[in-house]
Amino acid sequence: MPSDLHSPSIEPKRGIDPWAPLIDSRRDGWTMPQQFYGDAAVYQADLDRIWRQGWLFAGHTCEIRRPGDYFLVEMDADSILIIRGEEGVIHGLYNVCRHRGSLICDEPCGHVSKLVCPYHQWSYALDGRLSSWRGMQPELNKADFALRTVHVREVEGLIFINLASNPIPFDPARECLSPILRPQGLARAKVAKSVDYLVQANWKIVWENNRECFHCNANHPQYIKANFDHYNADDTTPRIRSEIAAAVRRGEDKWASEGLASTHRDPGMTTFPDAENGIWFSANRTPLVDGWLSESMTGKQVAPLMGDYRDPDVGTVRVRALPNFWNHSSCDHGVSTRLLPGGPRLTRIRVSWLVDENAVEGRDYELADIMPFWQLTSEQDWVICERQQKGINSTAYAPGPYSTFKEYNVEGFVKWYLRMLQRP
Repeated sequence: MPSDLHSPSIEPKRGIDPWAPLIDSRRDGWTMPQQFYGDAAVYQADLDRIWRQGWLFAGHTCEIRRPGDYFLVEMDADSILIIRGEEGVIHGLYNVCRHRGSLICDEPCGHVSKLVCPYHQWSYALDGRLSSWRGMQPELNKADFALRTVHVREVEGLIFINLASNPIPFDPARECLSPILRPQGLARAKVAKSVDYLVQANWKIVWENNRECFHCNANHPQYIKANFDHYNADDTTPRIRSEIAAAVRRGEDKWASEGLASTHRDPGMTTFPDAENGIWFSANRTPLVDGWLSESMTGKQVAPLMGDYRDPDVGTVRVRALPNFWNHSSCDHGVSTRLLPGGPRLTRIRVSWLVDENAVEGRDYELADIMPFWQLTSEQDWVICERQQKGINSTAYAPGPYSTFKEYNVEGFVKWYLRMLQRP
């Protein structure tokens, strides 16, 4: 099969899985063939088999505190309304009127007392039930015209949605994430700032970059000052191993009374994802380099302590959920990154900074203190991803080998992705 994007697009045929030959052409331990990063048919399969089947991070519960508060999630052609209902329950609704298909809400976020279509004024309760449809025939049944819903789950202040009719279970993710996230207090936080990016790269390129720190020494000068995961089995000296062990011991000694613990004690990044067992979620607490209390530019605490923390030396909480979310949280602020597919070579990314719900900007924290560490690291990554996409687009591109020392998680991600692509 040709490996360049200048060949005709793959056209699925009825009753035949078109991906088997392409998947079989991929060599274990090597990058994927070119079509996976820009072919329109592959992108559509990604949408159908991964994005519309898996649990997607939508946003934070603190973004919709009151009944009637809402925000929109634009998942390719689907506009999803995330809204808090009258009883405090969070609902996921397709932002599409059941009359003639108009969008109901245009603004990306806001507050409403009810949902009213601007076209012909069909109106809906906050849970999506149709309440008014002036001028319609009396024999029609209102119950048949409620807004279409999506599945919603919450875990420690994070909102996940699923667009499938019969979603995969969410409870295993909740059981993994909740104990590590709970002390962070994201459910008792507020969004201090969000920044949106349009990254000119396929979403898988963004994830592959996220799953290794092979590039960190040359590209993330801020990040490597605070963290150990750019070291691997091939380059972790006895001195560095001693520093990591000391950081783990320091954390364990201080955190035991608080019920906290380091859950990743080794050099390199924690292993994730697990294709064999279908594990799409992960969370761990990792010690920071000695002298760093927060992922800030100076390593100093730059905002009030979050959640249950009483001491700033708590390391970092790291959470990941495929296909679209990761979060790094320090003692005083958290940073969430949400990916959404924008096209075969476009990813829409929102990075949000969270602080304690009672923290006041200008008094308790400054955006100039909490933002730069992860803003710089994120934007450095977007440049890397866009550069890689341009290279993959070239007729000169051919798959290359992964480092078994440093890119084991990229291989894990690719295996997870190909397994998900093969499911019906």
